[in-house]
Amino acid sequence: MLNSMTALLGTLLAFIGALGVLVTIHEYGHFQVARSLGIKVLRFSVGFGPTLWMRRFGADQTEFAVCAIPLGGYVKMLDAREGPVAEAELPRAFNTQSVGRRFAVVAAGPLANLVLAVLVYWVMYMAGVSGPRPIVGEIHPGGIAAVAGLHAGDEIVAVDGRATAIWDNVMATAIDAILDAREVHMLVRSEQGREQSITLDFSRVSIDDLTRGDFFRKVGFEPRRLRLPPIIGKVIPGEAAALAGLEPGDVLEQVDGVAINDWLKWVERVRSSPGQTLAVTVRRHGVAVALKVTPRATGLEGALVGRIGAEVAPFEPSAEAMPYAVERYDPATAFVRAIDRTEATALTTLKFMRKMLVGEASVDNLSGPISIAQFAGASAKLGATRFLEFLGLVSVSLAVLNLLPIPLLDGGHLMYFLLEVIMRRPVPEAIQVYGQHVGLTLLLGLMGLAMYNDLMRIF
Repeated sequence: MLNSMTALLGTLLAFIGALGVLVTIHEYGHFQVARSLGIKVLRFSVGFGPTLWMRRFGADQTEFAVCAIPLGGYVKMLDAREGPVAEAELPRAFNTQSVGRRFAVVAAGPLANLVLAVLVYWVMYMAGVSGPRPIVGEIHPGGIAAVAGLHAGDEIVAVDGRATAIWDNVMATAIDAILDAREVHMLVRSEQGREQSITLDFSRVSIDDLTRGDFFRKVGFEPRRLRLPPIIGKVIPGEAAALAGLEPGDVLEQVDGVAINDWLKWVERVRSSPGQTLAVTVRRHGVAVALKVTPRATGLEGALVGRIGAEVAPFEPSAEAMPYAVERYDPATAFVRAIDRTEATALTTLKFMRKMLVGEASVDNLSGPISIAQFAGASAKLGATRFLEFLGLVSVSLAVLNLLPIPLLDGGHLMYFLLEVIMRRPVPEAIQVYGQHVGLTLLLGLMGLAMYNDLMRIF
């Protein structure tokens, strides 16, 4: 119970910390540009709702506040449309500025998030991102990979001309190729050191296959993974493993007559057999023991999976068993790489949104604050560089979302400004008010759907 509470607290702190940074940087973009243009800023708020902390600073006595609901923030500027403004201060009101100045102030928020993404990716690449080397494991006969000529033991050296030190690099290009329904060209190196170029056609793989975890099955190969000895390390009292008589130290040998030499193969069999009785043979103190285990059916991400309540014994792998690599660059190269990563992430986000809009990707892929909090906690546990990677991804997503031409978002305001330039007069206030209602309905609908997806993933 204590471990669960500690994990939950860590997740919440990581989520609030990440969101606080992203919102503060976004609003600071608006604030700094407005102030540099002489516009009077009345309030800078991180969060909504009841005020937890507030202080006034500067010649204008701008209020800086932290509020109870951390899901956003705002910068309130002097505006004659929202209340009386002294004639002497009219030149400092937001609504009296030229359309170019108003455009700059509004665009500064999303641009600040893109700058933040570049900076965190820059630090990440200088510090180094570690991960398993992209070495191919099992090949599925007749699959896309087998037809292309990929073999077990091959290491993917480059994809579309870009070096791939770790699996992350391969998957980033694969996602882009899936979204574009195109081929990728891989340079692979065999275990004997021979290099060859192969072409994988991802047009038959959907983005939903990727998000459901079916990518490797559809492509027809598995990444080489660490083989864990199938040894029971811990048995949870009252669960199926304990009820069946499994004990710590038992070595799994067979399940329903099929040999088991890898813990993950055992996990796959258990998960795929909810409520089914499995005939298991274990080696205990040198003696074979036959047992019957019935995995308990458990709901997970909308499906039933088996669970027995047993953990693998601790195992220290060698470098040869699971080769890792570190992707690290000098400051200049890391900065260029960070810009490329930010641009690629923004384009991928836009492509993904387009796929959902036209029905080529399921809206089940939408994630809300619960999923984001879980990702924040998980990335924080993996270390500083992975948390920076998460921060960069969400910062780009926040920038892209805010630039969408939806009223209430920054992109909606920018759309009105562009129409003002075209029509040579402001968009009528009645139309703007109607647009706000439409925008609010859209945003509430999206938020409700995202929250529904989060809850479905949990329950």
